[in-house]
Amino acid sequence: MARPMTMAEKILAAHAGLDEVVPGQLVECDLDLVLANDVTAPIAIKKVAEIGVDKVFDPTRVLIVPDHYTPNKDIAAAEQAKICRDFAKAQGITHYWEVGCVGVEHALLPEQGVVTAGDLIIGADSHTCTYGALGAFSTGVGSTDAGVGFATGKAWFKVPESILFKIDGDLKPGVTGKDIILHIIGMIGVDGALYKAMEFTGSTIAKLPMDERLTISNMAIEAGGKAGLIPVDDVTRAYLDGRSERPYVEYHSDPEAEYSQVIEIDAADIEPTVAWPHLPSNTKPVAESREVKIDQAIIGSCTNGRLDDMRAAAAVLKGHKVHPDVRCIIIPATQQVYRDCIHEGLMDIFLDANCAISAPTCGPCLGGHMGILAKGERAIATTNRNFVGRMGHPESEVYLASPAVAAASAVLGHIGLPEDID
Repeated sequence: MARPMTMAEKILAAHAGLDEVVPGQLVECDLDLVLANDVTAPIAIKKVAEIGVDKVFDPTRVLIVPDHYTPNKDIAAAEQAKICRDFAKAQGITHYWEVGCVGVEHALLPEQGVVTAGDLIIGADSHTCTYGALGAFSTGVGSTDAGVGFATGKAWFKVPESILFKIDGDLKPGVTGKDIILHIIGMIGVDGALYKAMEFTGSTIAKLPMDERLTISNMAIEAGGKAGLIPVDDVTRAYLDGRSERPYVEYHSDPEAEYSQVIEIDAADIEPTVAWPHLPSNTKPVAESREVKIDQAIIGSCTNGRLDDMRAAAAVLKGHKVHPDVRCIIIPATQQVYRDCIHEGLMDIFLDANCAISAPTCGPCLGGHMGILAKGERAIATTNRNFVGRMGHPESEVYLASPAVAAASAVLGHIGLPEDID
């Protein structure tokens, strides 16, 4: 009889063809999907050529999403995108999205039903851990590993220990999934879950919609996590049924499974939270951050660019104008989110508030384009990282927050809550 295992252990065991695995064990696994973007795919593509493989392991399981510097911001970005485009065409890759269809990868792939529960996924992007919200084991890797994955459909893993986060109770009004994960990162630090699977459970998680769950899993890497998993439940099934391209498999942790740590959190203790520069763990309540004036607000990214995020921002901005000293940039994460914003009247709200609206792109999150900061400027952003120089000049600053807080701050001209607006 196999030993009791966690979700992470069960998924890795199944893909390694083993009855059981233990933390620290090295296993070679068959991959369901291998992902890269316009920054990382060209390096992976070069590795495929170096290996001497003519064809990728499965053109339906290789995903190339040109989202970081697209629409192309300069000649170098155009060349990167062309490498991706030419490779996808030559290989017959079915999951390649051109500008006009593309979205931010970690919002696009769940929305399109490409990733699903029970999958084992590697991606040459650190926020590949997002798909753990669907009950998948997904993790970021380097471009070389992605290239080997393109060629072979396999990867080596060291089975991680797991940390269980049990979050129970009712959230205070205005507290979201973004606040939950910022609260956790603030508790344990940016290396508190280093090479460990983070598993999120409890009554609070069970009541969250999928968009907020994806936000939580997205930022597992900001605590050093190898993966950020949420058990499949009725919310997951409702999201996947009729959407998932493939039949999905549910893996649930055994009641007797061993965790390296169990952290229990009372949802009532979580406040609307901001991560100050220059680490996601440098968290403070919004209530203690009101003195911070801002120059720019970014609402979008793979963390908070989904429809629920757009709705939350629009609810705050409706009937108000962005502060004259602030630039507010709205970036719907996918074409579908963009379309839904139009149909629901959210775009009118954004335009009436004097927001700028971008095509789907990672854009300013990584200092790419569409909102780079100058020396001394401050931004509040719904993105996932606020390292030195992350969004532009090394002497600029980025504060991380939820969409509602970012929208309220855009109106106020300083960090604040929706209720602070007159």
